[in-house]
Amino acid sequence: MSKFKLLRSLVLSAGFALGAGLALAQAYPAKPVNLMVPYPAGGPSDAIARIFFNPLGKELGQQVLVENLGGVSGALAAQKVLAAPADGYYVFQGSPNEVILSPLANAAVKLKTEDFRLVHPVADAVMVFVTRKDLPVNNVDELIALARKSGDKPLTYGSVGIGSLYHLILENVQAATGIKLAHVPYKGNAPLLQDIGGGQVDFAVLVYSAAMGALAEQGRLKVIGQLGAQRSELLKNLPTVSESQSLKNFSYKIWTGYMVPKNTPEDVVVRLHAAIGKSLQDPSVRAQLAAQTQVASAPMTLAESAKFFDAETARYRAIAKQINLQPQ
Repeated sequence: MSKFKLLRSLVLSAGFALGAGLALAQAYPAKPVNLMVPYPAGGPSDAIARIFFNPLGKELGQQVLVENLGGVSGALAAQKVLAAPADGYYVFQGSPNEVILSPLANAAVKLKTEDFRLVHPVADAVMVFVTRKDLPVNNVDELIALARKSGDKPLTYGSVGIGSLYHLILENVQAATGIKLAHVPYKGNAPLLQDIGGGQVDFAVLVYSAAMGALAEQGRLKVIGQLGAQRSELLKNLPTVSESQSLKNFSYKIWTGYMVPKNTPEDVVVRLHAAIGKSLQDPSVRAQLAAQTQVASAPMTLAESAKFFDAETARYRAIAKQINLQPQ
């Protein structure tokens, strides 16, 4: 074989190899992608998924299917994602509740935070104190005062499960104020909000949602304070908890992000990251998030997402240690 033919053969081979490599890289997704929501349909987490699944599908060139699976403070859905092949076809819509706090609070949860990789945060939420309509309080100070008077019949508060951030916040409230409360865990926001509206539980700390706002306007429940460090632009007339006398400098916020198992191929992660980033720039997505009192997350590189996830893991583990959270 002449040098020219040999060189031509090598160039063609390299071209075919490169083409095959590009085809493999572009092959994802070759089928619908499942977006796993760790709570029942109808809650704030589900609402976020319903905002993103169409834009994400458009960017990925494949249908995105929303799957709801509540239970074990959201860890049941997280474990299902980890049990599936790490190929990008199961994406977890998670928050600190499911991937950081659940393993610290629930002995039945075997996953580790480090099992997940955060591809990109998508939304920040406003958390609020919400009470049944006939609880005789109109602000956080009055709630704490009523709890002090309750004696042998403590006020009941709901959460989305033992070890959820909402549970930790109210454990921290008890530690900070000396009050005693009775915890009633639920499988998700939607059934808990329904029971607050029905008067079955006294109050909760939850993510504010359009559904909650509608119930408040109908007089079926009351929203008495927000937990951000400053008043949200979306709830300007609602005082922060830190403005109260009982809980000065007491503030929390929660984020939602899209995650995959840590050993998901890098090209798949890069593809997902790009699709999420473009979806976040969609004016319709941002408007729909605002309608749900959620703020679209700022752009992050994959390295920035990893750094953010590590910092949040350290922060929430510190909170759990502060209130002596033990697996149950």
